[in-house]
Amino acid sequence: VCMMVHPDLENMLAPIILATNRATVTFTGRAAHAGAAPWDGVNALDAAVSAYTSLSMMRQHLRPDMRVHAVITDGGVKPSIVPETSTMLLQVRATTDAQVAVLKDKLTAIVQAAALATGCEYELEYQAQDRAAHYSNVIHNTHLCNLYRKHWLSRKPQFAEIVEDRVLVSTDMGNVSYVVPAIHPMFSVGGTAHLHTRDFTAEAMTPKAHAATRCVSKSVAAVGWDVLTNRELLKEIKDCFQKQLASAKAV
Repeated sequence: VCMMVHPDLENMLAPIILATNRATVTFTGRAAHAGAAPWDGVNALDAAVSAYTSLSMMRQHLRPDMRVHAVITDGGVKPSIVPETSTMLLQVRATTDAQVAVLKDKLTAIVQAAALATGCEYELEYQAQDRAAHYSNVIHNTHLCNLYRKHWLSRKPQFAEIVEDRVLVSTDMGNVSYVVPAIHPMFSVGGTAHLHTRDFTAEAMTPKAHAATRCVSKSVAAVGWDVLTNRELLKEIKDCFQKQLASAKAV
């Protein structure tokens, strides 16, 4: 089995951790002097802006559990030169590998349309070519989750409220959860900020955050001890894993 816990704003036993894939796209046009002969140029920045705008318009039609992110990392050298190249970093997220594949197709179509509209060439490279997701969604093993909850609550944590599981981030733990039984709970550090922000960094360094971390660490260790010393329990966890895995692959 494999277990991981992560600090957050709230306590969640089985957060919805999304599958994801990332891509890099480079548009190539033709440089020209923007003042003397702009008609000789093919503007690669226009292609990136077109793709970014189309992605933004697509968001209103996506499911609530889908995400699309994009940044333009290169858009030219000087305003007096028609940009010859532009580069974007793109990312899609969804609840399953299959849904990531759907977003990947939409993303590819948008890049192709932006290149066609501006007269540019494009090169689109995904991190995961042979499968739908670079990171898969996390399958939280039900038996392990229940064990973790029991041990965690028995330690009377200072911040004990458990909220409804919601959509969060993506992680390579998703790939692991398709190979062995796994869990990835989130635990509150007693602050008010969301994770991966400057404010959360400050809150994670407080004594109450350290106390919460010790509590969940001991709880995970206790689950590990149960698994190592109880063969029947391990069999139940593995049986649960096989059923959940089959269900996940059937989606």
